[in-house]
Amino acid sequence: MASSRYAGDVLAPGWRRAARPRSRPVALSTELVVEDAASGWCGAVLGWENGWVVLEDRHGKKKSFPVGPGFLIDGQPVELRPPPRPAVREGHTASGSRRSPAAPAQVARDSRIWVEGLHDAELVELVWGDDLRHICVVVEPMDGIDRLAERAAAFGPGPGRRLGVLVDHLVPGSKETRLAEAVRAGPGGDHILILGHHHVDVWQVVAPAALGLAAWPQVPRGVDWKQGICAALGWPHDRPEDLARAWRRIRGAVKSWTDLDRRFVTEVERLIDFVQEA
Repeated sequence: MASSRYAGDVLAPGWRRAARPRSRPVALSTELVVEDAASGWCGAVLGWENGWVVLEDRHGKKKSFPVGPGFLIDGQPVELRPPPRPAVREGHTASGSRRSPAAPAQVARDSRIWVEGLHDAELVELVWGDDLRHICVVVEPMDGIDRLAERAAAFGPGPGRRLGVLVDHLVPGSKETRLAEAVRAGPGGDHILILGHHHVDVWQVVAPAALGLAAWPQVPRGVDWKQGICAALGWPHDRPEDLARAWRRIRGAVKSWTDLDRRFVTEVERLIDFVQEA
C-alpha cells in the first residue's frame, strides 16, 4: 500500500496558515475581557471609537489598540468588530415616524419650540427635523434660560400661539425648575409647556453606547462640565474649538432616536404634540 506521507503539495499557497486557527468575529462590548496577541496586554473593554478600542488592565492602566484581528479571548483568536447599530427603517424618519411625501414650502405656525442652546437645537433638528418641517414648527435656541420669563412675556403665548420649552437639568430644587415654575405661573402660562431632562448638559442625552462607552464619566464639582468630560475621555479641551470638535464627534454618533436617552425622546415628542395642537 502506497504511503500518504508526502500526499498533497506542501508548498501550495496557504500552507503556512493551514494549521492556524482562524479568528472568529466578535462584536465589541463593555462586558468583554480580551488580550492583544502581539503585546500580551490583557484588559476589559472600556469603549471604542474611530477604529480604536480602549482596554483597562487589572491595575487600572488604559491602552488603545486598533479594532480588528489580533486579539485573544480565552486563548482563542478573535477579530473585534463594532457592534451593529439599528438602522433607520426605510420610509421612516430618524425619529421613527413614517416619512410623509414631499410637500411644497409652507408658512410656519405661530407656535414655537425653544431650546437652551445651539447644541440642543442641532440635536432636535438631527432627529426630528423632518417631522417639524412637516408640521411647520420652528425650533429656536434661547442661549440659556435666565431671561425665559421676559422672553416668554414678549412672545405673548395664547390661543393658537403655544410655546414649548426644552430645558437642561430640570430637577427638583434646581435654578431651572424655579424659573420654569415662575413662567408657568405668569401671563399665558396655560399656553406654555416647559419640559426637560435631568442631565447637566444635552451632551449627556446621547446614549453612552452610541459612543462606545459604558457610561458618561463623572465630572468633579467645580470643574467645567464640558471640559471635564473631554479630559476624562482623553480629548483636547483647552480651547473653544476643542469643545466644538468634541460636540461634532458626539453629534456624529447619533443616527436616530435609538441613540438618545429614552426620557429625552419622550419629552421632545410631548413638546411637538403640544405645539401642533394649537
